[in-house]
Amino acid sequence: MQAPEPMPSYEQLVRRSYRSLVGALRSCTDCGWELSRRTWAENARLAWTEALVFLLCVAGWTLARRAASRYLFRPVAEWCQLPPKDAAKMPESAWKLSFYIISWLYSTYLLFFAGYPFFHDPPSVFYDWERGMEVPLDIALVYLLQGSFYAHSIYATLYMDVWRKDSVVMLIHHVVTLTLIVFSYVFRYHNIGILVLFLHDFSDIQLEFTKLNVYFKYRGGIYHRLNDTISNAGCVSFSVSWFWFRLYWFPLKVLYATCHTSLQSVPNIPFYFFFNVLLFILTLMNIYWFLYIVVFVAKILLGHMQEVKDIREYDIDAASKKTDKELHLHNSWKEGNHLKNGIVKDKRL
Repeated sequence: MQAPEPMPSYEQLVRRSYRSLVGALRSCTDCGWELSRRTWAENARLAWTEALVFLLCVAGWTLARRAASRYLFRPVAEWCQLPPKDAAKMPESAWKLSFYIISWLYSTYLLFFAGYPFFHDPPSVFYDWERGMEVPLDIALVYLLQGSFYAHSIYATLYMDVWRKDSVVMLIHHVVTLTLIVFSYVFRYHNIGILVLFLHDFSDIQLEFTKLNVYFKYRGGIYHRLNDTISNAGCVSFSVSWFWFRLYWFPLKVLYATCHTSLQSVPNIPFYFFFNVLLFILTLMNIYWFLYIVVFVAKILLGHMQEVKDIREYDIDAASKKTDKELHLHNSWKEGNHLKNGIVKDKRL
């Protein structure tokens, strides 16, 4: 067994990854469609029964969300007498929070309690890689649940979620994530996949939990200081965790392993450039959303924002808050129509 390799610095990440990428590109003399087709035929493994179960789970997530929103989250919002625009958005955050808590706790169990060394020794994800190798059942379960959830999330972003300024980027994120999940399973890169999911789910938990406290800050027309305090603390912890998990650990653990050490363990690793390009796109989106966080913090420090709110959401005309639009909003929310921050919206790209 190899001793764990120390986590590199940013400088080592850039220098070694660049050297590995350039070296792989120069040594690829027959790169192109024919090589891709041949590599796919030799390495891809996916049974039709696995694809069928996956599609059933996609439909299952959609039905489960509709049922949970109708019979649990919306009744809770009505019982707590949330403002209509907050009541319309609350089921989305409650649903996502429930999923991310379960998925992150299970990933935590795999990485820290089930004997897998991938977090403390990321290069080990490729040590015993073989084409068509068997995927452990506990990891296959994560892939089934996460992959089907992100496939459901593409539909949900278009037809169920509140439409925000970054919704198009969110759609791209879901497509990239789903592609990474499916192809990493097909090519048996499931070990690194568990690490990627673990590093991304934690900040999503904090985001949705903070948003729920923002929604519950005014219940029955009464201000609740506890929820306001929790939402303020949640913004701070969310900002820190986003940087730490997605911009510090993710590049130094995941990108370093996929760009550099993967070639040391598997010199002719299949679809090397394809997977790394997708991971770089994911990194750029993490930086894009971190800029929203920076803008949010700047507005707080400069006094341009007096309370916590999602700056990705569109502004609502303050003059129309108590007009017939609010009544129309309340009825549309009950009917399950598409909403844009509490305003009925025809969701088209």
